[in-house]
Amino acid sequence: MSLIIKCFLPVIAYLAGSISTAIFVGKRFFKIDIRNYGSKNAGATNILRVLGPKAALPVFIFDLLKGVFAVVLVRLTDFQHETNPYVSYQILLGICVVAGHIFPIFAKFKGGKGVATTAGVILAMHPYAMLMVFGIFGLCLLTSRYVSFSSVIAAICFPLIVIIVFGEIFNEYETLTMKIFSLAVACMIIFTHRNNIKRLLNGTESKITFRKKQISVSESSDDALNPKTATK
Repeated sequence: MSLIIKCFLPVIAYLAGSISTAIFVGKRFFKIDIRNYGSKNAGATNILRVLGPKAALPVFIFDLLKGVFAVVLVRLTDFQHETNPYVSYQILLGICVVAGHIFPIFAKFKGGKGVATTAGVILAMHPYAMLMVFGIFGLCLLTSRYVSFSSVIAAICFPLIVIIVFGEIFNEYETLTMKIFSLAVACMIIFTHRNNIKRLLNGTESKITFRKKQISVSESSDDALNPKTATK
């Protein structure tokens, strides 16, 4: 029975990740497919750029909670807490939920970049490190207003926090699996933001605003509803 549960839980994690809140919010409340606008990603950042903070906040929270939910599923197994097998299975569930977010089966395998969901995975696995990463992300975002830049910087800091801050300075035990995972997460975030990095270097990356939405899909203007004229 335990083996069946261990085989079934990754499927549940993937299906949970495949629930795209960004697509739902765009279609249900604004009558658009967010994948046709802005960066064409079904994630909180693109929702923020196109529809504003009120639409983006619930999307971000739900995507974050998907990651937390997937990792918490490990408690249904008989793995001993905080061992390499325990952490390895957490990572497996995390990979599945992020894969579901990026390649959602319910949305023709076209989803977001998985940053918020990955953050949820890390929050459930290493909450103290994640809180520090959130702080770094927030500081970078407030000063630069580039979500992509803030995400990359936070991703780079994550393995440094796990390996150096908690592994050396605080002298807390960190599994080898967790250290490798932190490095893999940083590499994944950088890879998925490779186009954003190019735009940052070229000075063409879009900044976000916290005051109002950049596109109003309720306006009568055809340009507001035309994906070709949406903010990029």
